[in-house]
Amino acid sequence: MPDEGTVHVIDDDEAVRDSVAFLLAAAGIEVRTYESAEAFLDVLEGIASGCVVTDVRMPQMSGLELLQRIRQTHADLPVIVITGHGDVPLAVEAMKAGAADFLEKPFDDEALLAAVRAAFRSKGSDDGRDAERRELAQRIAALSGREHQVLEGLVAGHPNKIIAFDLGISPRTVEIYRANLMTKMQAASLSDLVRMALVAGLLPNGP
Repeated sequence: MPDEGTVHVIDDDEAVRDSVAFLLAAAGIEVRTYESAEAFLDVLEGIASGCVVTDVRMPQMSGLELLQRIRQTHADLPVIVITGHGDVPLAVEAMKAGAADFLEKPFDDEALLAAVRAAFRSKGSDDGRDAERRELAQRIAALSGREHQVLEGLVAGHPNKIIAFDLGISPRTVEIYRANLMTKMQAASLSDLVRMALVAGLLPNGP
Protein backbone atom coordinates (compact mmCIF):
# COMPACT_ATOMS: atom_id res chain seq x y z
CA MET A 1 0.00 0.00 0.00
CA PRO A 2 1.38 3.46 -0.83
CA ASP A 3 2.55 5.77 1.93
CA GLU A 4 -0.60 7.88 1.83
CA GLY A 5 -2.44 4.85 3.25
CA THR A 6 -0.10 4.47 6.23
CA VAL A 7 -1.19 5.36 9.74
CA HIS A 8 1.61 6.30 12.12
CA VAL A 9 0.64 5.40 15.69
CA ILE A 10 2.54 7.13 18.49
CA ASP A 11 1.98 6.07 22.11
CA ASP A 12 4.33 5.33 24.99
CA ASP A 13 2.02 2.49 26.11
CA GLU A 14 3.05 -0.65 24.22
CA ALA A 15 -0.31 -2.36 24.84
CA VAL A 16 -2.17 0.58 23.31
CA ARG A 17 0.19 0.70 20.32
CA ASP A 18 -0.25 -3.00 19.67
CA SER A 19 -4.02 -2.84 20.08
CA VAL A 20 -4.43 0.09 17.67
CA ALA A 21 -2.00 -1.45 15.19
CA PHE A 22 -3.91 -4.75 15.24
CA LEU A 23 -7.23 -2.96 14.69
CA LEU A 24 -5.92 -0.94 11.74
CA ALA A 25 -4.12 -3.90 10.16
CA ALA A 26 -7.28 -6.03 10.47
CA ALA A 27 -9.09 -3.30 8.52
CA GLY A 28 -6.50 -3.53 5.75
CA ILE A 29 -4.73 -0.30 6.68
CA GLU A 30 -0.93 -0.15 6.71
CA VAL A 31 0.38 0.93 10.10
CA ARG A 32 3.69 1.80 11.74
CA THR A 33 4.17 2.30 15.47
CA TYR A 34 6.49 4.50 17.52
CA GLU A 35 7.11 4.46 21.27
CA SER A 36 7.62 8.23 21.54
CA ALA A 37 7.15 11.53 19.76
CA GLU A 38 10.92 11.78 19.37
CA ALA A 39 11.07 8.40 17.61
CA PHE A 40 8.50 9.60 15.09
CA LEU A 41 10.23 12.95 14.56
CA ASP A 42 13.43 11.07 13.74
CA VAL A 43 11.76 9.70 10.59
CA LEU A 44 9.29 12.52 9.87
CA GLU A 45 11.45 14.05 7.15
CA GLY A 46 11.12 10.87 5.10
CA ILE A 47 7.32 10.73 5.36
CA ALA A 48 5.66 12.35 2.38
CA SER A 49 2.10 11.82 3.56
CA GLY A 50 -0.09 9.58 5.68
CA CYS A 51 -2.02 10.04 8.90
CA VAL A 52 -0.89 10.31 12.52
CA VAL A 53 -2.66 8.92 15.58
CA THR A 54 -1.01 10.08 18.80
CA ASP A 55 -1.74 10.03 22.50
CA VAL A 56 -1.76 13.50 24.05
CA ARG A 57 -0.12 12.63 27.36
CA MET A 58 3.35 11.17 26.84
CA PRO A 59 6.66 11.69 28.69
CA GLN A 60 9.38 13.98 27.30
CA MET A 61 7.32 15.39 24.43
CA SER A 62 3.54 15.47 24.63
CA GLY A 63 1.20 14.73 21.75
CA LEU A 64 0.27 18.41 21.68
CA GLU A 65 3.90 19.45 21.25
CA LEU A 66 4.29 16.80 18.56
CA LEU A 67 1.21 18.15 16.78
CA GLN A 68 2.73 21.63 16.75
CA ARG A 69 6.01 20.29 15.33
CA ILE A 70 4.15 18.39 12.60
CA ARG A 71 2.09 21.47 11.69
CA GLN A 72 5.31 23.46 11.27
CA THR A 73 6.86 21.07 8.75
CA HIS A 74 4.03 18.85 7.43
CA ALA A 75 0.94 21.06 7.51
CA ASP A 76 -1.01 18.66 5.29
CA LEU A 77 -0.42 15.58 7.50
CA PRO A 78 -3.69 14.88 9.38
CA VAL A 79 -3.25 14.28 13.10
CA ILE A 80 -5.79 12.50 15.29
CA VAL A 81 -5.16 12.93 19.00
CA ILE A 82 -6.24 10.51 21.73
CA THR A 83 -7.12 12.06 25.07
CA GLY A 84 -7.86 10.61 28.47
CA HIS A 85 -11.38 10.63 29.89
CA GLY A 86 -12.39 14.15 30.87
CA ASP A 87 -9.53 15.84 29.00
CA VAL A 88 -11.89 18.14 27.10
CA PRO A 89 -9.77 21.31 27.59
CA LEU A 90 -6.74 19.45 26.21
CA ALA A 91 -8.77 18.20 23.26
CA VAL A 92 -9.94 21.75 22.56
CA GLU A 93 -6.34 22.97 22.65
CA ALA A 94 -5.31 20.21 20.23
CA MET A 95 -8.09 21.10 17.78
CA LYS A 96 -7.12 24.77 17.95
CA ALA A 97 -3.53 23.73 17.19
CA GLY A 98 -4.67 21.99 14.02
CA ALA A 99 -5.64 18.41 14.97
CA ALA A 100 -7.96 16.81 12.43
CA ASP A 101 -9.96 15.06 15.14
CA PHE A 102 -9.78 13.74 18.68
CA LEU A 103 -10.93 10.57 20.41
CA GLU A 104 -11.52 10.12 24.10
CA LYS A 105 -10.38 6.93 25.85
CA PRO A 106 -11.84 4.39 25.96
CA PHE A 107 -12.81 4.81 22.33
CA ASP A 108 -14.86 2.51 20.14
CA ASP A 109 -12.97 0.62 17.42
CA GLU A 110 -15.32 1.89 14.74
CA ALA A 111 -14.84 5.47 15.95
CA LEU A 112 -11.10 5.21 15.39
CA LEU A 113 -11.50 3.63 11.96
CA ALA A 114 -14.02 6.30 10.98
CA ALA A 115 -11.67 9.07 12.14
CA VAL A 116 -8.76 7.60 10.17
CA ARG A 117 -10.82 7.20 7.01
CA ALA A 118 -12.15 10.74 7.35
CA ALA A 119 -8.58 12.02 7.76
CA PHE A 120 -7.50 10.28 4.56
CA ARG A 121 -10.51 11.62 2.68
CA SER A 122 -9.82 15.16 3.88
CA LYS A 123 -6.39 15.07 2.26
CA GLY A 124 -7.81 14.54 -1.20
CA SER A 125 -10.72 16.93 -0.90
CA ASP A 126 -12.18 19.31 1.65
CA ASP A 127 -15.68 18.74 0.29
CA GLY A 128 -16.59 16.13 2.89
CA ARG A 129 -15.43 18.24 5.84
CA ASP A 130 -17.08 21.34 4.38
CA ALA A 131 -20.39 19.47 4.11
CA GLU A 132 -20.03 18.30 7.72
CA ARG A 133 -19.29 21.87 8.86
CA ARG A 134 -22.40 23.15 7.12
CA GLU A 135 -24.58 20.45 8.63
CA LEU A 136 -23.22 21.02 12.14
CA ALA A 137 -23.53 24.80 11.77
CA GLN A 138 -27.21 24.30 10.96
CA ARG A 139 -27.69 22.19 14.09
CA ILE A 140 -25.96 24.83 16.22
CA ALA A 141 -28.08 27.57 14.63
CA ALA A 142 -31.20 25.68 15.72
CA LEU A 143 -30.19 25.84 19.41
CA SER A 144 -31.82 28.26 21.79
CA GLY A 145 -29.76 31.12 23.18
CA ARG A 146 -29.32 29.38 26.53
CA GLU A 147 -28.42 26.07 24.90
CA HIS A 148 -25.77 27.86 22.87
CA GLN A 149 -24.33 29.38 26.06
CA VAL A 150 -24.17 25.99 27.73
CA LEU A 151 -22.49 24.52 24.63
CA GLU A 152 -19.86 27.28 24.71
CA GLY A 153 -19.19 26.47 28.36
CA LEU A 154 -18.78 22.77 27.61
CA VAL A 155 -16.42 23.46 24.69
CA ALA A 156 -14.38 25.67 27.03
CA GLY A 157 -14.00 22.62 29.28
CA HIS A 158 -16.06 23.98 32.17
CA PRO A 159 -17.88 21.57 34.50
CA ASN A 160 -21.64 21.93 34.99
CA LYS A 161 -21.32 23.82 38.28
CA ILE A 162 -19.07 26.49 36.73
CA ILE A 163 -21.40 26.89 33.75
CA ALA A 164 -24.32 27.16 36.19
CA PHE A 165 -22.53 29.85 38.23
CA ASP A 166 -21.58 31.83 35.11
CA LEU A 167 -25.14 31.75 33.76
CA GLY A 168 -26.89 32.24 37.09
CA ILE A 169 -28.82 28.97 36.88
CA SER A 170 -28.73 25.70 38.83
CA PRO A 171 -26.43 22.77 37.95
CA ARG A 172 -29.55 20.66 37.47
CA THR A 173 -30.83 23.11 34.85
CA VAL A 174 -27.46 22.91 33.09
CA GLU A 175 -27.84 19.11 33.02
CA ILE A 176 -31.20 19.49 31.29
CA TYR A 177 -29.78 21.89 28.69
CA ARG A 178 -26.84 19.53 28.21
CA ALA A 179 -29.20 16.60 27.56
CA ASN A 180 -31.14 18.72 25.07
CA LEU A 181 -27.87 19.63 23.35
CA MET A 182 -26.89 15.99 22.97
CA THR A 183 -30.25 15.26 21.33
CA LYS A 184 -30.34 18.27 19.03
CA MET A 185 -26.71 17.86 17.94
CA GLN A 186 -27.13 14.08 17.59
CA ALA A 187 -24.04 13.54 19.75
CA ALA A 188 -23.23 10.15 21.26
CA SER A 189 -21.09 11.52 24.08
CA LEU A 190 -19.71 14.74 25.55
CA SER A 191 -16.48 14.34 23.58
CA ASP A 192 -18.54 13.81 20.42
CA LEU A 193 -20.51 16.98 21.18
CA VAL A 194 -17.34 19.00 21.71
CA ARG A 195 -15.78 17.60 18.54
CA MET A 196 -18.85 18.64 16.56
CA ALA A 197 -18.70 22.16 17.95
CA LEU A 198 -15.01 22.42 17.12
CA VAL A 199 -15.45 21.12 13.58
CA ALA A 200 -18.23 23.68 13.10
CA GLY A 201 -15.81 26.41 14.14
CA LEU A 202 -17.07 27.08 17.66
CA LEU A 203 -13.73 27.67 19.38
CA PRO A 204 -13.42 29.35 22.78
CA ASN A 205 -11.09 32.33 22.49
CA GLY A 206 -10.00 30.88 19.19
CA PRO A 207 -7.77 32.64 16.67
